[in-house]
Amino acid sequence: MCMEYNDIRALLEKYWACETTEAEEAQLRLFYAEHEDALPVDLMEAAPLFRYFHAEGEMPMPELFTDVPAPWEHPESAKIIRPFWHHWMKYAAVLLLAVGVGYSVTKFQHKHAGGNNPELAFRDTFDDPKIAYQETQRALQLISKHLNKGKTEMEKLSYFSEAQEIVQGGHN
Repeated sequence: MCMEYNDIRALLEKYWACETTEAEEAQLRLFYAEHEDALPVDLMEAAPLFRYFHAEGEMPMPELFTDVPAPWEHPESAKIIRPFWHHWMKYAAVLLLAVGVGYSVTKFQHKHAGGNNPELAFRDTFDDPKIAYQETQRALQLISKHLNKGKTEMEKLSYFSEAQEIVQGGHN
């Protein structure tokens, strides 16, 4: 009996490692079906599983749908009837896609045609050169003012960085 238990333990190890054959699994099912009495604890944990497999394996599979003929046996009844608008939806989708692509192409052409127009590139926005010069000077002063503001902020940051290096250097 002990030798048989050792064989079953070896088969269970193979079963849990997914290395058993169908014959070995049948042997496990038969063992657990025959031994419903007290088994060692390590063999008891697999008992319900293999008893279930054994009980279900003996049950015959019922014949399903034997009273209903297969669809291919009567081709006239297998004809699928679809609503009339079902086919038109395909054509509407293609038409909508074509309109969308056409719209995108025309927008793309208008966008790039405006950038390549030489008349727009050389046209002045000011009629008087003095006003244009003054506006340019004003724009450059505004840029310079904001650049200088950034410079002072960077100087503050560099002071902070130097102080941080001194503090860290003092701890090392």
